Amino acid sequence: MSGWLRRNGWVAALAFAFAALLVATKIIQPGFGASGLESLARAALPFAFATAAMAVVVIAGGIDLTVAAVMAVAGVTSAVLMRDWGVAGTVPAVIVVLALGAVIGAINGAAIVLSRAPDIVVTLAMMYVWQGMALLILNGPGGTATPWLREVILGGVPIPGLRWLPQAAVVLAFALALVWLPLKRSRPGLSLYAIGSDQTAAFRSGVAIGPTKVLAYAVSGLFAAMGGLTLTLSTGVGEPIPGPYLLAAVAAVVLGGVALTGGVGGILGPIIAVLILRLLRLDLTLLSVDPNVTTIIEGTIMAVVVMIGGLLAIRRKRA
Repeated sequence: MSGWLRRNGWVAALAFAFAALLVATKIIQPGFGASGLESLARAALPFAFATAAMAVVVIAGGIDLTVAAVMAVAGVTSAVLMRDWGVAGTVPAVIVVLALGAVIGAINGAAIVLSRAPDIVVTLAMMYVWQGMALLILNGPGGTATPWLREVILGGVPIPGLRWLPQAAVVLAFALALVWLPLKRSRPGLSLYAIGSDQTAAFRSGVAIGPTKVLAYAVSGLFAAMGGLTLTLSTGVGEPIPGPYLLAAVAAVVLGGVALTGGVGGILGPIIAVLILRLLRLDLTLLSVDPNVTTIIEGTIMAVVVMIGGLLAIRRKRA
């Protein structure tokens, strides 16, 4: 345990901060309980997937500005397919959406590798491409989500003694573990960290830089598609306009301990950071803080976190 704490001290500190915020929330709102946890988990779900998508790319030494746009494409595609294919076509629709997200991510990665342009430039351009595609599929909120699939992320776990545990949290943990844990422990996963730490050294060690970068963006696209799908399940319709997920994802990634220079960090820290930021917003709402002031506070926190992350990245680079 002591060894784990030494290696993951920042993650442990974030977990402690989240627990402290939960206690503060209970003090502010004594009625906060299982239903409050369920609402928090459901609201945080798309943000968590967006953050996971960003974290994978940042670990590999890149940046992905298309995360919110890919979520929009996945969201409207899932809404249209579930509306047109009906209940019987729900599972095939989910598979198609997840595959589409991975393909879009791979296209982003391939464009970066082939053009040799900076990641931020290519993904900025591709962001407009995918935003346009989302509007082409649906020019306004529409489509529908299959009722039984929506139930998967609603409410608590239907097991005595675990009803306090939100199903949305279980879905998030299962999806991230299914993709990230096998990848992180595999050779391609180690290659992601290698190219993020030192791309030249990784190349000299035999790492295929191009395919590894494409893999990073493909996994990012897969996670973004999961986020778009869960957003459709939460609202019941597809929304073609990207939500406020891009800056929130960057802030949560940095707050979660992932170095902007790449090669350092994981997924758990950023996910806890998402929960902290969402719970902080809830607390400000419970304290009857003006919504405009809440937005200013959130934006300030995100900006400060990103700037601190940038300064730390510069410091690490000089060291």
